[in-house]
Amino acid sequence: MDFVLVHGTTQSPAGWDRVAKLLTAAGHRAIAVDLLTSRELPVDGYAQHARDQYDGERPVVVAHSGAGVLLPSIAEALDARAMVWVAAYIPDFAGGKSLRDEVQALFTPEWIGVDPTADPAKASEFLFHDCDPETEHRALDTLRLFNPAVLAAHPAGPAPEIPSTVIVPARDRTLKPEWMRAAARERLGVTAIEIDAGHCPHVSRPAELAGILTGRS
Repeated sequence: MDFVLVHGTTQSPAGWDRVAKLLTAAGHRAIAVDLLTSRELPVDGYAQHARDQYDGERPVVVAHSGAGVLLPSIAEALDARAMVWVAAYIPDFAGGKSLRDEVQALFTPEWIGVDPTADPAKASEFLFHDCDPETEHRALDTLRLFNPAVLAAHPAGPAPEIPSTVIVPARDRTLKPEWMRAAARERLGVTAIEIDAGHCPHVSRPAELAGILTGRS
């Protein structure tokens, strides 16, 4: 099976390295796409940019954090067999709200306005607090901003008819776990899978996450 791994707003594709290695060792193919471009694109432009980096058929597309805004479009562009939302924003398909409209409900107050790429202590506190020291050190090297205006402003369209799995880190300090659980039920009609991790389980709990992705957890 192919897995297309989509980074969030504060990490480069290298954030997926540990999960990608485990998926590859299990006989799958893992492609961590890079959405960062020299100029900002519309949502369908980022979907095509991901499409240009993938040469397979019918992957599982896995998105982290703010990349949830782009996940439906990327999944449709790649004719995905499934979407996986990892500590991710789930768009308001029925109501058409943007992420910006939901900031107060979605994020923990202490996280709003934090730039973890400019403050390693804040990155450790909010993103990597559940990592061992060596993993935390390596994770800090993956920090990179990807925050085009479209992520905050894009109003959701209709939900794609692609099966979804939602993974909620119970110890997330950035996105509210209770919000993600409710959004999974109300917006996707699924019950979230919980993982005992912070906002970046692909960094702190790669084996557990890879097990969920491959259905062997």
